[in-house]
Amino acid sequence: MIHEPRSSCPINRCLEALGDQWSLLILRDIALHDRRSFREILGGNAEHISAPVLSRRLTDLTTSGFLTKVDAPRGKQGRYSLTDLGLATIPLLVELSRLGGLIDPATEDADGLLTMDDAEIKERTEALRARHLGSAG
Repeated sequence: MIHEPRSSCPINRCLEALGDQWSLLILRDIALHDRRSFREILGGNAEHISAPVLSRRLTDLTTSGFLTKVDAPRGKQGRYSLTDLGLATIPLLVELSRLGGLIDPATEDADGLLTMDDAEIKERTEALRARHLGSAG
């Protein structure tokens, strides 16, 4: 993640925060597949992220406010949760899924994102809010 913005453009700032090849996939795994520990994300990631890269990206996403981490007692895995900023990426994940389907129609819509309407996106985001932040609104 880049801490000093190169410009005041909001698209640039978003790309500086999330533009690497892993951050949005990690957020996808947490939001859509409920993988909340380091081990769950590492083992369940279809793109085979390496442990060192996952560790760096989770730290970056936590530092930049997309995730929080609740540490666990020794021998247990800490759990990551989406913040409000992390939840704000849900519509972006949906749109990236739609664009990916246009780029390559052979991709699979395993998460049902291609057919989600605005009401379904809002409903799914609110369910995630309750699970990750402990409130429905």
